[in-house]
Amino acid sequence: MSEKAKSGINRRHFIAGTAAASGTLLLGGVAPAFARGDTNRPSMPYGVASGDVSQGQAMIWSSADSPAQMWVDVSYYEDFRKFITLQGPNALAETGFASKLALTDLAPGQKVFYRVRYQSLKDWQVWGEPVVGSFSTPPAIASNIRFLWSGDTAGQGWGINEEWGGMRIYETMRQTKPDFFIHCGDTIYADGPIKAEVKLDNGDVWKNVVTPEKSKVAETLQEFRGNFAYNLMDKNVRAFNQEVPMIVQWDDHETVNNWYPAEVLNDPRYQNEQSVALLSARARRAFFEMNPIRSSATDPQRIYRKFHYGPLLDVFAIDMRSYRGDNGANNQTTASAETAFLGSKQILWLKQQLLASKATWKVIASDMPIGMIVYDDWKNKSTFENLANGDGAPKGRELEMVELLRFIKQNRIENVVWLTADVHYTAAHYYDPDKAQFQDFTPFYEFVSGPLNAGTFGPNDMDNTFGPQVLYSKHPEGGKVNLPPSAGLQFFGQVDIDAESEEMTVTLKDLAGSSLYSKKLTPVKQA
Repeated sequence: MSEKAKSGINRRHFIAGTAAASGTLLLGGVAPAFARGDTNRPSMPYGVASGDVSQGQAMIWSSADSPAQMWVDVSYYEDFRKFITLQGPNALAETGFASKLALTDLAPGQKVFYRVRYQSLKDWQVWGEPVVGSFSTPPAIASNIRFLWSGDTAGQGWGINEEWGGMRIYETMRQTKPDFFIHCGDTIYADGPIKAEVKLDNGDVWKNVVTPEKSKVAETLQEFRGNFAYNLMDKNVRAFNQEVPMIVQWDDHETVNNWYPAEVLNDPRYQNEQSVALLSARARRAFFEMNPIRSSATDPQRIYRKFHYGPLLDVFAIDMRSYRGDNGANNQTTASAETAFLGSKQILWLKQQLLASKATWKVIASDMPIGMIVYDDWKNKSTFENLANGDGAPKGRELEMVELLRFIKQNRIENVVWLTADVHYTAAHYYDPDKAQFQDFTPFYEFVSGPLNAGTFGPNDMDNTFGPQVLYSKHPEGGKVNLPPSAGLQFFGQVDIDAESEEMTVTLKDLAGSSLYSKKLTPVKQA
């Protein structure tokens, strides 16, 4: 911390980023007393969270249980001996009582502590008790960086089993003390109801916490919100969120399995709504309300975005769900609206951002893998959910990846690494043009991890179009599917970047925190 920061927090360092989050109280003010036992006292059942930390910016999230005014104390000191107070937006029923506050002008390379409290809108004299969180801002100079990624939370009927310790992998991840976490999608399973009990193959019973919103497929806005709230009922998730800022993406299960924008369901579970366009609109609103994600000023619905994390790292979080054409045979020989996957606007954005990046490492956080086949129709294997469509020359959605990979090579954009989840097992892949059907690209690595608290599956078939070589894979043996979290096959990835050598080490880890596979990558120095 600079001497200037030590002498007292300059008010310029903490400026609210939105009109709804404007206004400050005095530096070093005294927090109000908290009324206890009052029926109007707002509580915070889902804790606090931070996210979208980038270039001196951060988003603070929380939720009340009744109408309340959000206030956030912010400090560089853990004991809050010096702090400023920022007024956030009201937490109202219209947002599911969730609220977010954008911070800007944060000093680089600092540990920031924040304290969220709510003031009752029913009785202005009544305050709830605060909840404290923390995060670190990106460094201005080359510094050691550690971050995690994974995906797939509370899927396939495996919810919060308190007798087993809840979603234990979140505690395992917290203990690694990462700078941030990328959730690569399937943050919820809105299409996956949770039952109170599931009988395991060994005769034991997995006991889930259940709620009304998680007892059926989500159709209403409140049911989508309830799916996010369900995960936040877990003590491990709340403790993780208090200490680790997140970059959150979405995939299909935030809405419904394998969805595409023009889809109309034929699913008897959906008794009130079959239009995926409407379901996904509600899902997107809940996604933004219930996560510490920053909305784009020019495109508030946009989920893809870039994060600058100092001179060694840029992260590009993409969206493979919102702009795709229909799932189908995926075998078109020419590009068109039918072959869209990221979509032309997002592809252009990604090209421009990669080209402009001066960071040593460019990490593309993807909600689906490149060369692993994910079928839409698993029974007949005739339609496809992701871009891979089987061996051979590029076709269908693969044509978009051809465009992107060729651009990266032609513009000599070095040190691009892909991180993803979705397939519910962990793997390391090397994409080798010498072994590919399409060869006009620079070789690269893709690392896969997950699930976090969901069923384990795999392995998937591989598509040789871009020459993926399986360096490592950990998945159920003997054709077993949907193994419970208690089987131990829950996975996350850890990335460490060394400040001095600039080397990136990627490690695949399991529920116990054991290192399964590690790969050290030496950066190519750019001219």
